[in-house]
Amino acid sequence: MLHDSVHVPKPSLTEVLFAWFLRLVAASCFWFALNYWAMLIGFSHNGAGRFDLLSAEWRAAATALAVVYPVAAIGLWLLVSWGPVVWVVAAATEIAMDKFYPGIFGHRPLLIALHGSVAVTFILSRAALLYQRLRQVRKVRVDSP
Repeated sequence: MLHDSVHVPKPSLTEVLFAWFLRLVAASCFWFALNYWAMLIGFSHNGAGRFDLLSAEWRAAATALAVVYPVAAIGLWLLVSWGPVVWVVAAATEIAMDKFYPGIFGHRPLLIALHGSVAVTFILSRAALLYQRLRQVRKVRVDSP
């Protein structure tokens, strides 16, 4: 009897580690989302960060990030291609808040370092996956000299 399903190759260690990395970033995005929502509803900062008490700049930024971070978390957790893109939007927003408007939003160097390290790790992981796939393509070809 023949198998009806197509044989799917096992993922490599690099692919498994990359998936775990994306899920770890997804969990941190969910944590950031919870922090922004807690601030907006008055649960944290002793109610001082409640939406109606915030300045217009903080209202816009916190509301946008409270929506973008959970979307990024879902995309990263599901390992879909738009997940990292949405994370880049959220990270770029927070970096812009820190670098261009420190008088309004404050200065958070640890957060900037965290976003930078995630971006560098993502780029290096994607490069490792590309290198691995190029090696597999060269190894599989039988018509090459």
